[in-house]
This record gives sequence, structure tokens and C-alpha cells, in this order.
Amino acid sequence: MDIKEQIHGLTEEMLTNLGRLVAIDSQLGTPAEGKPFGEGPAKALEEGLKIAQELGFKTVNLDNYCGYAEMGEGDEIVGIAGHLDIVPVGGDWSYDPFKLTREGDYVYGRGTTDDKGPVLEALYAMKLLRDSGVKLNKRVRLIMGCNEETGSKCMEHYNEVAEELSCGFTPDASFPCIHGEKGLLQMMAYSKNTKIISADGGFVFNAVCDSSTIVVPAEEGLKERLEAVLAETKLQEYKVTEENGQISIYAKGVPAHASTPTLGVNAIGVTFECLEKAGFKDDFVEFYNTHIGTSCDGEGIGLKFADEYGELTLCNGMIKTENDVISCTIDIRVPVTLKSDEVRRMCESRLDDENGRIEILGIGDALFFPRESPLVNALYKAYTDVTGDTENKPMVIGGGTYAKSLKNIIAFGPEKPGIDYRIHSADEFILVSGMEEAVLVYMEAIKNLLAI
Repeated sequence: MDIKEQIHGLTEEMLTNLGRLVAIDSQLGTPAEGKPFGEGPAKALEEGLKIAQELGFKTVNLDNYCGYAEMGEGDEIVGIAGHLDIVPVGGDWSYDPFKLTREGDYVYGRGTTDDKGPVLEALYAMKLLRDSGVKLNKRVRLIMGCNEETGSKCMEHYNEVAEELSCGFTPDASFPCIHGEKGLLQMMAYSKNTKIISADGGFVFNAVCDSSTIVVPAEEGLKERLEAVLAETKLQEYKVTEENGQISIYAKGVPAHASTPTLGVNAIGVTFECLEKAGFKDDFVEFYNTHIGTSCDGEGIGLKFADEYGELTLCNGMIKTENDVISCTIDIRVPVTLKSDEVRRMCESRLDDENGRIEILGIGDALFFPRESPLVNALYKAYTDVTGDTENKPMVIGGGTYAKSLKNIIAFGPEKPGIDYRIHSADEFILVSGMEEAVLVYMEAIKNLLAI
């Protein structure tokens, strides 16, 4: 039996185990004794380590921050770091997000691609290598983290209590290979004066707002003008209602990850743009449209910039009203050649005026490995050898992964170029054929890393 047949023979078992993980709501919860990220992430880690034990691996739980499954011997460690926590469900699902649902090659559920499925792909790659008798001159360690989506404190803990990795990858991005990750700049925008009665939209910081409801005072003819301009937008759905002297605007946009906001339609941005076009005069509407807007390029705050590896992107994910103040989240992905002090200088004069203010929450530096580095070459070769795809090249992405938290690793798969797996959106899925191919790619990758 050749290796592809062996992998195919394990597919049902892999899907059964993936179903065990998907069934656990592992969103960030309320911290408790011995459970730093709450009940769900701790339960997912317990189940992930249990699956690894059933497959014959030694496992270690690092205080429910993270844990690992390991094989081989030696001082050096080839590390594979994936995560078992998930973002909130959000959106309108066609399937139960916590029940694995298969339709042909498609398997739906929250975490199927981000990142429970890839964790299992790597685990089964390790199993098949071990069972094949490949000489392991290094240890191979699959780390399962519990806090990637909300801060990666799990990897901070790993760095405090466990050994440094010699080389490795995180299966939490795209093929063929990621040799750079943009820096992350997070901001909050606040109103100073506004007539807006209430604003509510979005469900997570790092995704384009897919729906919002904005309530404003009624004005003569405003409802009709709003309906006219909303009809010209790319919203999937909208509804304008007027009663008791108030106008409520519901807008449904198109979700997208914050690293690729131009793939989405921001319900908040479109609504504010339409309010202005309909003649609604408001200080914060003006501030939003001039500073944030719908262009996603950061020009409104002086941050429009691009280098040879990509453009700066801006995403407004959430909006809310609290104590008569509107706040908006801003997630910016910064090109790899732009340093944090440069970013501050570029935008500092554009963050405050009479209509609103923007506060910088934090700036994280980019990650970059030269294309010709041994790590990049080893992983890219594994991908091309298995798939035959030499057209797609190693790339820089806007997303952030564990590669920024652990030394000597980069992001590697499993998403294939040109496919939207709907991560951070409704109806997230993984392809069964893609899972099988990824297992083989990861087997080759581990062998290549053992040879470095």
C-alpha cells in the first residue's frame, strides 16, 4: 500500500477525531483555577492530548495554557505549533458550528480549518512517519495552544516553562509557504459629539463587520433618502425602519478576515457612508468617514503605504455605544519593512480633532525570514514535491500566527491558494481531499526539517 492509500485509509478516523474537537466550544472563557482561558479551551486541550495518547504519543499538559505530543530523541526539537481555541461563531450558519457536517468533499464546523483540522493533519503526519520507521535524529513536538485568537499568552507560557524549538512551522495559514507576517497595529476610535442614538455591530476585532444596526433621530425625508443610497451599495441586505421619532438602519455586509478586508463589505462603513450621502449631518459620521471609511488602506489616518511584500490594510471590526460614546475597533496590518516608530510618526497628527479621537492600543513588529533561508527552502520544497505546484511562491501575509511568538518557525499551510475556507466567518470548512494532501505535505516537511 503506498502512502497516499495509507492516508486515505485513515481519513474516517481523522474526521471522527476532528468531530470530537469541533464539538467543544473553545472560545476564550472566564479564567478559573488551573484554567487560564476558561473551561472550553482547557477541555479542547484535554481532548487533543487524549487523541494524541490514543495514537501512541507521549503527551505533556503545560498548565492548561498549552500542551504537546512528542516522538523521537535528541537535544534538538522540530516544532509544530497549532491552536485549539476558536473565534466566536458569529454570522448566519447553514450548519451547526459545533457539529462536524460533511457534504461530499466539504466538512463544515467552527475550527475545521482554523485550526483544529490542521492540528490533526500534523498529528497524523507524525504518526505515519513514526510507523514507517523513519530515523528521528531530533525530537518532533506538536504543540497545541489555547489562546492564539486572543493574544497567544499560551506561547508566552510555553517559552517560560519549555524548551526552545530548533526549527518548525505552524499549520495556521496558507500554502505554499509564509516567509513573512505583517506587523499588527490595534486602535480604538471614539466619538466626542454625536446625534447617533445607538450603534451596534460586529462580533470580533479581527474580522470585517458583517452586520450592524445604527439608530439615529428621524428627519424629514431621511428614511427615503437612505433607502435610495443603500440600494446602490454592495450590502447583502438592509432594512430602514422609522418609528417613535427614530430611524433604525440594519445592514448586512460580507465578512472577511482582518488581514484581507477588501474581500469583505463592512456594514458599519457602508452605513456611515450612506448616512452622509443621505444628508445626515453628524460630527462622528464625518470623523468616521474621513478617518476610517470604506477604502481599507489607512489613508484617512496617514498610513497609506506599500512595500514589495504588500500593502497596509485597515479593518473596522466592531462598533458599540456605551455611556453615550461610540467606539470602533481598528485592526491594521503593517508591511514588513515598516517599523513601529515609523508608524507612530506617520499617523500621530491625524488621530484627534473636534469630532473624534483614535487611541493606539499597541503595535507589534513584523516577522520576516529571507526567501533563501534553509527553513523556507525546506518547507517550500515539501510543498512543491507533493503538489507539483511551482507557480505559487513563498509569500508575506497580513495574518498573524504563532510564528511571532515562538523562535525559528514560520507559517506553513494548510489553506490552498485561491480557496476561501471562510475562517472567522459562517460556514467555515475544510476539504477532505485537502486534508489528505496536507498530511503528506507535512510528512515531507518534517523529514526535510530533520535534515537541516
